[in-house]
Amino acid sequence: MPAKKVVLIVVDGMTPAAFERAVDGDRAPALAYLAAHGDYRRGVSVFPSLTPVCLSSIATGGGPHVHHIPHLVWWHRAERRIVEYGSSFSALRAAGLTQSITDTVYNMNRQHLAADAVTVYEALDDAGFVSAAVNITCYRGHTRYVSKVPWLTRIAFGPKRFFYYGVFESDKTGAPPALRSRATGSTDAYAAAVGRWLVTRDGFDFFAYYLSDFDYTSHLHGPAVAEDVSLARIDAAVQTLLDAAGGGDAFLERYAVVVASDHGQTQVEQATRLDVLLAPEENEIVVAASNRAGQVYLLPGARVDAPGLAARLDGEPSVEIALWREGDHAVARREGEELRFRPVDGAWETRGDESILDHPDAFGRSWSALADPNAGELLVSATEGWEFADLGGRHHAGGGSHGSLVEGDSLVPLLTIGVEAEINRITEITPAVLAHFGVGATLDAV
Repeated sequence: MPAKKVVLIVVDGMTPAAFERAVDGDRAPALAYLAAHGDYRRGVSVFPSLTPVCLSSIATGGGPHVHHIPHLVWWHRAERRIVEYGSSFSALRAAGLTQSITDTVYNMNRQHLAADAVTVYEALDDAGFVSAAVNITCYRGHTRYVSKVPWLTRIAFGPKRFFYYGVFESDKTGAPPALRSRATGSTDAYAAAVGRWLVTRDGFDFFAYYLSDFDYTSHLHGPAVAEDVSLARIDAAVQTLLDAAGGGDAFLERYAVVVASDHGQTQVEQATRLDVLLAPEENEIVVAASNRAGQVYLLPGARVDAPGLAARLDGEPSVEIALWREGDHAVARREGEELRFRPVDGAWETRGDESILDHPDAFGRSWSALADPNAGELLVSATEGWEFADLGGRHHAGGGSHGSLVEGDSLVPLLTIGVEAEINRITEITPAVLAHFGVGATLDAV
């Protein structure tokens, strides 16, 4: 008997606590219906827990060491320039608006995503299945697309059925404009219309259904307010899929389901500039920071090193952990104390106080982040309640943010229905989907 088709629902920024409250009452009937029929657990994201990194990890089944997307903002060593995927509009302008839009829409998938990483869309399409995706920013597939926006003239390659904010569309669905009014949920309304069209036609084997409204609202107002403002819209978007199949029972007769977030969110009240904290010497380092994580790059000929820069951050209230590589070890520094660690025979060999990295799966996530060839020589994880301002000086103080190693940024809800593999990390979603279809997993985690 053929395997059921799979719908992956990714609710950007939804915390486990928000999901659990949503399904434990009558505020989110669609999510509650799915939860009542599935296997739920709290899972773990990657580090930095930022959307381009997380969605690339979901799509490829590997951490940053596999897909090479290191952050929302990073220094391109070969091109000697900043890459900025959209920390804020001010940050996009600071990095160069045209270049930043090109990086976000095209280059992340065509150039920055590792050539030897395999996305779920590529793997399934190669095996003869039809993959579909709406609005998800890691989209690389084999099908050629021309933009519907006249001034975006480059070619993209996505899944066989592909819908990207109205910029790329494989089919005419009648969906409303995605970017008309993001504050009122227009992006998820676009996704819901596309989802209705696809499910009505049963037009896929695998469908990545990405909903971003919760994260957007949480950044503006904080995670608690996002539950009040966005939960009903998120649930309505999920209900649209159920209704398109003829109801919840009919939907689950046809599809296996994975519901997840890409990362959590925590409340932030204070912000600082990481570049100012490090007082960079001209032509010595580049500081790339936004949200709750930072990357520091040493330029050729720099007289400073990662350990020295990390020591400068001792006693700084906004910085919880600094990380760097020394030979075949990684080093974590916290409040002046250091921990060395490395993987040996499936375990972690450590020297120092392991409580320095007392966050979920912190050894594996830190190691993967440091092994990304596009990462900085020094990685910085913010203290809870703090954020690092972006290139344009913008931040989310008074709202919510994410990116660090702390539990609130790092844990995600994970619900599976009809998928046999147990999924405990977002990097395990794609291997589970491929196994469900009998397609061999191609990538290994740390």
